[in-house]
Amino acid sequence: MVDLIRENSDRKLMQMAGLDQEADMFAPVLTSSRRRAVWLGINLVTVFLASWVIGLFEHAIGKFVALAVLMPVVASMGGIAGSQTLTLTIRGLALDQIASGNVRWLFNKEFAIGLLNGLIWAVVVSVITDVWFHQRGIALVIGAAMIINLMAAAVCGVVIPLVLKRFGIDPALSGAVILTTVTDVIGFMSFLGLATLFLL
Repeated sequence: MVDLIRENSDRKLMQMAGLDQEADMFAPVLTSSRRRAVWLGINLVTVFLASWVIGLFEHAIGKFVALAVLMPVVASMGGIAGSQTLTLTIRGLALDQIASGNVRWLFNKEFAIGLLNGLIWAVVVSVITDVWFHQRGIALVIGAAMIINLMAAAVCGVVIPLVLKRFGIDPALSGAVILTTVTDVIGFMSFLGLATLFLL
């Protein structure tokens, strides 16, 4: 039983990267490369979308170099928080633990976790930012952006797999790509948008 669970877990991890363990492990180089290239291409499109969002706030970044330095913090924290929720939701779907009767409960629970973690890490990041750059305004902005992005990440971590499953798409294959795009875009938009609104 333990071996079966481990094997299923390994397969799910491969699927999250867009891979099929048996098909990819012993497939010819060109075949494996083609399969992986599809997901790399999708990821590239989403990266350009996030870059476009950053470009919208070029003026703010030019005025406050600290914004460019701190952008990855907001995006990365949102990405990790979202991945945690996404993984739990996908596992719940795979084990038939999620049904229409408990979706709202799961949503509310994950939203509360996102809010609580957002508040905790907003304080930590704000203090570090203030000590590092001595700019209270940027410290407050990154704290607010952290709260927004962690709440959004929690919501998306639940919603994305459910929506993908409804459309007949395996959330283990495409959920992470979509989630990363959403958390990057929301993270950059909230951080740079709030900085533009309150600091310029």
